[in-house]
Amino acid sequence: MQTLVALIMAGGSGTRFWPLSRPERPKQFLRLVGDRTMLQLTIDRMDGLIPPERILVITNESFVDLVKEQSPEIPEENIIGEPMPRETAAAITLGCAIIEERWPGAVAVVMPSDHTIEPKEDFHRTIISAATAAAQDATLYTFGIKPTFPAEGFGYLESGRELKVLNGVRHFELRSFKEKPDRATAENYLGSGRYFWNSGIFVWKAATILYEIRRNLPEHYFYLVPLAENRQHPAWKWRLRQAFQAVPKISIDYGVMEKAERIAMVEANYKWNDVGGWLALERLLPADHTGNYSLGNLHSLESSDNIIIAEDPNHLVACVGVTGLVVVHTEDATLICKKEDSEKVKQLVQQLSAKK
Repeated sequence: MQTLVALIMAGGSGTRFWPLSRPERPKQFLRLVGDRTMLQLTIDRMDGLIPPERILVITNESFVDLVKEQSPEIPEENIIGEPMPRETAAAITLGCAIIEERWPGAVAVVMPSDHTIEPKEDFHRTIISAATAAAQDATLYTFGIKPTFPAEGFGYLESGRELKVLNGVRHFELRSFKEKPDRATAENYLGSGRYFWNSGIFVWKAATILYEIRRNLPEHYFYLVPLAENRQHPAWKWRLRQAFQAVPKISIDYGVMEKAERIAMVEANYKWNDVGGWLALERLLPADHTGNYSLGNLHSLESSDNIIIAEDPNHLVACVGVTGLVVVHTEDATLICKKEDSEKVKQLVQQLSAKK
């Protein structure tokens, strides 16, 4: 099999996890599950498959020092700072151009930094299956997660006929990408058996995705691919900023995957969670006898079905007679909202930012 290289995208702002997540330390740098941050867990997951010298992290330029601090095993030249947010198409174009320049012919594993996946061995098996096929047939592979409930917060993949089974992993035609559905549509997806959650994880030859970017996003190709060379040039950061200003803000799904000539999906048979907002912690944290999920020191009386988070483990949060709330306490801010309104936290943060 060809050389495998990992590209980890760690540039998100994590606004749905306010007030724990802040502009200077968003969720990928927080310890939300266990004693390792989300970024560290993502890097740990590559152990035994891809060595640190072949792991690239692309992040906001203001987070570069945080990445260095949390992942000293990653070579400094493998940490790439984006001058401004431009969605996943720009990050992937730049990252895969660097991969192809440094490791010609390599297969890239592209993943976000805010997922939980276990067991690691099943994740590796799925990667190897997709990478083996991608190296042979120049196809873009995405990972589909078999849904276990009618999730409204995830995008979906519509699968077609089964193409093959490789290394115990099923490969399917990919018919379409679906946006986050309403409840009724999500229930239909679940019942049909044809739809999978869109994990946002990809495997492809770097050269193959660059071909599709050149065909479908020529501005990205023109401005960003040449930057893979001569990153030590004194003007490189200035050129990077100019390039990012010139390209449109678009995701890789919209910009490339929905238009690509050869795309397929592999069925990922491992436990997966996209830690996208506070409600995701219900799938990751243990519950007490009344269904309260908590991090920190919680005492509850006649309270149930709450998510309670305290940044300071010595700070007591006490709840009396409340149900269905999200309560998050930090040193300088406290969030209280109904669980069904937790997606509005992003809107709240936008209002707070506007008021400085």
